[in-house]
Amino acid sequence: MLDKLEYLIALSREQHFGRAAETCGVTQPTLSAGIKQLEETLGVLLVQRGSRFIGFTAEGERTLDWARRIVGDSRAMREEINALRHGLTGQLRIAAIPTALAMVAQLTTPYRARHPDVRFTIWSRTSIEILTLMENLEIDAGLTYLDNEPLGRVNAVPLYQERYQLLTAADAPLGNRERVTWKEVGHVPLCLLTPDMQNRRIIDGLLRAAGGDVQPTLESDSMILLFAHVRTGRWASVMPARLAETLGLTATIRAIPIVEPEAVHTIGLVVPPREPLTPLAAALVAEAKRLAATLDT
Repeated sequence: MLDKLEYLIALSREQHFGRAAETCGVTQPTLSAGIKQLEETLGVLLVQRGSRFIGFTAEGERTLDWARRIVGDSRAMREEINALRHGLTGQLRIAAIPTALAMVAQLTTPYRARHPDVRFTIWSRTSIEILTLMENLEIDAGLTYLDNEPLGRVNAVPLYQERYQLLTAADAPLGNRERVTWKEVGHVPLCLLTPDMQNRRIIDGLLRAAGGDVQPTLESDSMILLFAHVRTGRWASVMPARLAETLGLTATIRAIPIVEPEAVHTIGLVVPPREPLTPLAAALVAEAKRLAATLDT
């Protein structure tokens, strides 16, 4: 039964029978037969089929919710039993929004000091992708916004407040100011994250509310690329203050607080709403709580 539930989750993730079978390490006929057996066992149609995957029936969507819960609990049980015998081992998978990537090391470094046999995989993803990956059991935790767009079913640990600064050359327009307004920033050619990023949607909303026209001169899904352009002294960007401090400013680049309004959003760790958590995820939550207590929010 468990393997068939895994097939269902893979099909939800890949939206394609062949790719789902490949991720499960089986042939497509094996995966299709497994899902049909699951339908026969439950006595309902789970998948809408045609020449290709169409979608899930209402019963399929509900079964998928149960499949994620059952498979997640099964993995958690195996991990906990293994931890009782050998201590914490295995791989911890974390996805973070680009503006929070620089903070990941403040979690993973002390975590590894306490649990040296744990390995880490870190991805840069959008906030929406993080929630989808977590729902499909592809990651153990995420770093994302907690208070802007809906999070759905997660448990969260607030870490710090994201405040925004204009990064620009000291000799550029506004470069000599102690603070600037969002209206003024709206008149500066900016390089920003791509529109699929929540940070970009936040900035767009603030600029539009101030009467600005959002037409960046450069877009990227990488904060490192944006920062590299700013460091040339020929570009400007809006970045979280904590990220700008982590990346480091040159003598010719200034980070100027943006006010009117002073926008603030909470960044935090999110984990599945499962009790108990897997031992790996539970240890990460404990680390996040320790980190939050040390950060100036």
